[in-house]
Amino acid sequence: MIRVLEGLAKADPNVMLVTADLGFGVLTRFSERFPRQFINAGVAEQNMTGLAVGMALEGKIVFTYSIGNFPTLRCLEQIRNDACYHNANVKIVCVGGGFTYGSLGISHHATEDLAILRALPDITVIAPGDSVETAAATRAVYDTPGTCYLRLGRGGESRIHAGSIDFRVGKAIRLFEGKDVAILSTGGILKVAYDARTKLEASGLGVGLFSVHTLKPIDRDLIIELARTIRLIVTLEEHTVIGGLGGAVAEIVAQLSGAKADLEMIGLRDCFSSVVGDQEYLRSVYGLTADDVVSRAGARLVS
Repeated sequence: MIRVLEGLAKADPNVMLVTADLGFGVLTRFSERFPRQFINAGVAEQNMTGLAVGMALEGKIVFTYSIGNFPTLRCLEQIRNDACYHNANVKIVCVGGGFTYGSLGISHHATEDLAILRALPDITVIAPGDSVETAAATRAVYDTPGTCYLRLGRGGESRIHAGSIDFRVGKAIRLFEGKDVAILSTGGILKVAYDARTKLEASGLGVGLFSVHTLKPIDRDLIIELARTIRLIVTLEEHTVIGGLGGAVAEIVAQLSGAKADLEMIGLRDCFSSVVGDQEYLRSVYGLTADDVVSRAGARLVS
């Protein structure tokens, strides 16, 4: 993401990056190359957001950067009242979505952010699935007018796309088609969805896989198409299903009349992720592994 942002900053002096006193090492090269386009606002995320809005209203395109819940939930009022309400060109970047910082405990588990920000008017919400999508998403939020939320992992996520992709805001990426099951994934858990699809295919099922990188606006046409043509839609997210990808898909499917696919939503239920451990461990605790996806999809198909 930062390398792409460097290219954007070089081409456009209106690009600004504001951090809340973190990202050292990651952001060092940017700050050295573009000292007039970089600000460290300190451990003051509300101030960081207000500052970003002020610059955006003066013509800047401002990226704010912090960990998990800090650039989102901590300054929700500023995002709502200052950025979204004024349609300001503020691009909120969260590094550490889901359980990425799992060992630091619940304060660092970003598991409600997508739902909460998705509920705000006039915001675009994007959670790319791998490094290829992340690079494309960074360019996309730069090109998208108004307030955007870009939810990332921590880097090092498995690359799923072998080549270039057709990344469009509001349009999911079709990795595989299938006549029986469609797995819809958002964010850095795409590799789990990919592995689950491989296992389900080995059992004789036709399984599609779709990276729903944009939760708002969501790819409504795709969801309606799948609901009309396949047996089961499975949503997978490292996030609560309430208001997240599962909730967003359910909102669309529930309004369809006539025959439609069943829906299995895999993610956190109505609970805090109070267990501490690394990302893989927490995925196993909360039922977000490939085997969990296979088990739950299989159970729904035979029920």
